[in-house]
Amino acid sequence: MKVVIVNCFDTYEERVKLIRDFFKEQDDEVSVISSDFSHSRKKKREVEEKGIYYLKTREYKKNLSFKRLNSHKKFSEEAFIKVKELEPDVLYILVPPNSLVKQAALYKKKYPKIKIILDIIDLWPETLPLSKGKNIFPISAWKNIRSNYVNCADLIITECDLYQDVLVDELKGIPQTTLHLAKNKIQLNENIILSNEKFDIAYLGSINNIVDIDQIVKIINDLLKVRPVTLHVIGNGESKDTLINTVAKNGAKVKYYGIIYDEKEKQEIFSKCHYGLNIMKQTVCVGLTMKSIDYFQHGLPIINNIQADTTKIVANYSVGINISHKPIAFNNLNDEYFLNQRLQVKKVFNEHFSIEAFNKKLKTIYKEHLNCEK
Repeated sequence: MKVVIVNCFDTYEERVKLIRDFFKEQDDEVSVISSDFSHSRKKKREVEEKGIYYLKTREYKKNLSFKRLNSHKKFSEEAFIKVKELEPDVLYILVPPNSLVKQAALYKKKYPKIKIILDIIDLWPETLPLSKGKNIFPISAWKNIRSNYVNCADLIITECDLYQDVLVDELKGIPQTTLHLAKNKIQLNENIILSNEKFDIAYLGSINNIVDIDQIVKIINDLLKVRPVTLHVIGNGESKDTLINTVAKNGAKVKYYGIIYDEKEKQEIFSKCHYGLNIMKQTVCVGLTMKSIDYFQHGLPIINNIQADTTKIVANYSVGINISHKPIAFNNLNDEYFLNQRLQVKKVFNEHFSIEAFNKKLKTIYKEHLNCEK
């Protein structure tokens, strides 16, 4: 079976690699169509890997701009020129950009025998941090590029259950399943010694306009009523200085590490932290974050305000604290409580977010939706 995976963003490449490797293990012929532009770094990249076709992609600087949308439109059109050349049996498309969905529908019309899987990683424009205006032109037109053509799919995969709930009307009648984010298991520090004199709290990832800094400060202030707090910040972004300065102004210490890629280095920091912060603005439509999986990978419980999937995981498996309108009794927390939570985090990661769990779910998809069993 010939499989072609189409992906526009370097930020999705970890997932693409897992999907590609799975299909290869089934002895399928797999190709990947990707972009030569790094969305995360906003610059061209020089990469070359067998079986991956890197398309020349128009550059853009701003995440919200017509230049970006035009770049995505052009990439989508050129990607399907390559798809036609490769003649796959199965087309696996990571969405967004929404323009790939339209091109998939046009291709399916010409080649109806092809099986199309749409893997919805994000919702545009639903995940924009806007309280109003998501149904007003031109935002509505952006959404409709996906909504009007999504029925071309033979299967919809979403990275969280929430997306299926949000898209319930437009996905009606299409088979759907959830394939959670996944990461490699790492060697955890077994000799965890957490401070009884202060709270060590971690923040990992981009510090941008969807992070709820006001909520983070409120959490820090609640913790400060019980013990001193040190916030360990790993990452970068346009709101970095605002986060660091505001937290420090309220009386907490801040240790800033910048961007860290080395897992051992991150583990060293996380192994002395009580919690990781998984906090976004409530106007953002997301059920699961990559940073939460990073925390779980490192055995770290979370303080969470992400709705749906993550709220249920935290509540059902005791892997952290969900923020609610009620005050949190941080003064009742002790060593046994924190260590038990870490054991639960390890279990949840292995069962739901490990590579083994990812491949097990893909095996079911392969058998049930592609009518293959190897």
